Amino acid sequence: MIDEFDLVPRDEPFDPFGVMLFKALQVIAFLFFITLVMVTPDAKSGKVDTKAEFLITITWPDKHPDDIDLFVQDPLGHIAFYRRREAGFMVLDRDDRGGANDFIMVGDTKVDSPIRQEIVSIRGIVAGEYTVNVYHFTAVTGKPVPVSVKVERLNPTVQVVHYDTIELDASGEEKTAVRFTMDKAGQVTAINREQKSLLRQLASFNGTVWTGMGMDKGDGK
Repeated sequence: MIDEFDLVPRDEPFDPFGVMLFKALQVIAFLFFITLVMVTPDAKSGKVDTKAEFLITITWPDKHPDDIDLFVQDPLGHIAFYRRREAGFMVLDRDDRGGANDFIMVGDTKVDSPIRQEIVSIRGIVAGEYTVNVYHFTAVTGKPVPVSVKVERLNPTVQVVHYDTIELDASGEEKTAVRFTMDKAGQVTAINREQKSLLRQLASFNGTVWTGMGMDKGDGK
């Protein structure tokens, strides 16, 4: 009698097509997740995607007005510096002249960059000794300037080969920050700080007399 009034709950009729569709959607979602995991690249700490083999970086205090220059000589005698930014496999990114050029003009507004930095990249392996010198081109403050020098090997992972801070005391002063030797595989096998003037070599190449004041930058300085 109760059943005649439809008061007893009844089970829904079994729908095999709906069940198959639901299961198929589950499988598709699972396969999508697996594919996403497989194509996501692994995060490798210290891995640098770059064409360079070594980076040589000098920095001096932010917003400092003095002009510090980086000179790097390779085993073949090529010297990368502000007058020859590409030498052999070496490339100087820019000539950072302290307060003289660390700004851009946006309309009538001068936008300053506080960073004081020069970088030479070594984009190929040449076995032998490399010499890294820093040079105090212009001393505005008249005070010693601390210059940090870092040499990094980039491949297969970043390795700091050398890091130190030296002081340049006056305009025209040149110091060897580091000399390092690499083998044919790019492994650094020796490091020393024996002083070697690259500016004297450049002066002799150009047939000029070394005065201790370097070479001008073509702007009357």
